[in-house]
Order: sequence, then structure tokens, then C-alpha cells
Amino acid sequence: MSGVVFDTSVYIQALRQGDAAVLGLRRALRTGDRQTRPLWLSVVVLEELYVGALEAKVRRDLQRMEREFDKIGRLLLPGRGDWTSAGQVLSRIGQKYGFNLVSKARLTNDALIAMSVASHGFTIQTKNPGDFHLIAEFRPFNWETV
Repeated sequence: MSGVVFDTSVYIQALRQGDAAVLGLRRALRTGDRQTRPLWLSVVVLEELYVGALEAKVRRDLQRMEREFDKIGRLLLPGRGDWTSAGQVLSRIGQKYGFNLVSKARLTNDALIAMSVASHGFTIQTKNPGDFHLIAEFRPFNWETV
């Protein structure tokens, strides 16, 4: 059974609404599915969450989440192929839409997330589909807006 990866936007929206329980989730439901799937944590998403973690309690919660995902073997790390695929996709996006777009770190992070999700056959769930829609134009992968 394939896994699910939450994009940073899913965590951020839940945390902004006071729903810290999202950090404890280990299974997720894909749109249209009846059965939950294993939830994985992308280390790229984790990096983005740490960037915005201004309070000590939030940083501790993130550290706990990181340890728990590591303990169950569900940290998703981009491999060499994911990095090179992301670079190739970003090059094609730059050629078609301009390299100013590609120079944004957020797009690079989303490309890394997308390539690592694609290489494992997982699905990314996001609240912010713009970058993933753009990336999927050049490298198909499973993603959905939640």
C-alpha cells in the first residue's frame, strides 16, 4: 500500500488553527479512499517547518515528531536521483516560464518533495497546489489538494 506525505501547507494550516494533533498523525486518508495509508514525513517538509518554528514548544513538538517518524522508519529523504530529477524539472520550468520563477527556494523544496514522493510511488497532500501543479506538468507524480 502506497504512503501519503503531507506538504508543509497541511501542517501549517492545522497549527495556525490550533490543531497540534496533526503532528501526531501516522496514517492519512487519500481522497476517494476508504482505507487509511501510512503517513510519511519528508525531511524537506520538516526543514520548512523548523524555519517557521519560532516558539520553543513548537520546536520541541517538531523534534518529537521527527524522532517518532525516524523510529518507525518513515522519514522520506530525497536521494541522489531525486535531487537530479528536481534539477532537470526546474531547468525545464525555467526554460518555459523563466528562471526568475525557478530561483525561488520554495519551488526547489517543492520539486525535491515531489521527486522523492514520485520515486516511492507516494501521494503528496497539499493546501497550496500551485507549485505541485507546475512541477507535475514536467514530471507526473501523485498529488492532491486537501
